[in-house]
Amino acid sequence: MTASSSHQNPAATTVSDAVEETVRQPYEYRRTELVEPDWRRFPGWREVTEAQWRDAQWQRVHCVKNLKQLRAVAGDLLEESFYDDLLDDQQRHATMSMLLPPQMLNTMAPTVDGSFTKAFLHDPVRKYMLPVASDRDPTWPSHPHSSRDSLHEAEMWVVEGLTHRYPTKVLAELLSTCPQYCGHCTRMDLVGNSTSQVDKHKLTLKPVDRQDQMIDYLRRTPGVRDVVVSGGDVANVPWHQLEAFLMRLLDIETVRDIRLATKALAGMPQHWLQPKVVEGLERVARTAARRGVNLAIHTHVNHAQSVTPLVAEAARTALEVGVRDVRNQGVLMRGVNATPDDLLDLCFALQGEANILPYYFYMCDMIPNAEHWRVAVWEAQQLQHAIMGYLPGYATPRIICDVPYVGKRWVHQLADYDRERGISYWTKNYRTGIERDDPDALSRRYPYFDPIATLPRTGQRWWADNPDGGLDPE
Repeated sequence: MTASSSHQNPAATTVSDAVEETVRQPYEYRRTELVEPDWRRFPGWREVTEAQWRDAQWQRVHCVKNLKQLRAVAGDLLEESFYDDLLDDQQRHATMSMLLPPQMLNTMAPTVDGSFTKAFLHDPVRKYMLPVASDRDPTWPSHPHSSRDSLHEAEMWVVEGLTHRYPTKVLAELLSTCPQYCGHCTRMDLVGNSTSQVDKHKLTLKPVDRQDQMIDYLRRTPGVRDVVVSGGDVANVPWHQLEAFLMRLLDIETVRDIRLATKALAGMPQHWLQPKVVEGLERVARTAARRGVNLAIHTHVNHAQSVTPLVAEAARTALEVGVRDVRNQGVLMRGVNATPDDLLDLCFALQGEANILPYYFYMCDMIPNAEHWRVAVWEAQQLQHAIMGYLPGYATPRIICDVPYVGKRWVHQLADYDRERGISYWTKNYRTGIERDDPDALSRRYPYFDPIATLPRTGQRWWADNPDGGLDPE
């Protein structure tokens, strides 16, 4: 190289920089390694050791269940105004009781520049795990068509806790508790403790009797090949009981897919790292592989902050012992993850750093007091468009609208859409168990409703004048 050629032309540099600036991508990927936030920043956990933190029993014992316990952990880091806001929500709005494992609480406001209260109040994980009254929509906290069991799952129980909603798939709710309670829970009518707003339904059968009835139904119904084992959260089922139930499922020749639903993989990964659980999961996975059954874990992560090294360790451990896939089913929520950057950051953290496959993002269901979280169908469509092309195809999640009486539909599958009133119409290609004798089930159009705050003023005025919707069912 000559002396003259070893120096870059300043003019060329300027042109190159200008071109680079004009072709900047809407989203720029940068690999970000996972970090476990330092729990010692909370006054109540300053003396907690790493061994204690990794202990599942310690995590369960030290869950935050009320304001008094939150004060004991956060102390003066949070101003009195936050506690007042939280208490107001608990008394007037909350559909879920408070239950926060230390692991989950520790992912809120992991870094702070300035006021901790301000950072905590605006934190995306806090917004759905620990809602406060000021979060809620002041005009339309609930949509007029919201309901406790918005997906009508209990209507489709064939035995207690077993929802036969799809032709070849069932949902087995083994219990009604979780290690953590999400504010937006779609099963808020059943899961968790009663709140000031919601007197929860209860499962009445003994667990062994409920499981016996589920197994009996599946043996008598060879058209079911796919069983989602859920609750609640399977992490709250004593392992020996869960393993026994899974082995009974694996004895049914027509069952070909088993999915374990557990937010605890993210909310309390320590549970899935316990030796007795890991060893038991390996026994189940080996049996599934030997019988040609696909065994997967489905977890629920809504923001990249929740993907920590412990979560990655739990996911990889499950894969190492023979679970075929660990997949994520997130929920799309305003203020939490409803931007292209937030969704892509989360997907890259899951796929690239934790070996968790981004699978679905559900639109938040139409339960009471959830309007501030929900997004309109057109917004979901825009988000689906915005995230295409960045991730591998198999790891690009579908954004799903779970339409009452219809089921999961990709957000672009709607049949018609009244944008002014925020009413979309959907069709389906199968009958649920309660529609076997309904001749119109496959030709009917089923409505779904955008949050009213997202509508133009004319649409908002229409709903104010027609709070019951005034819908033509066809």
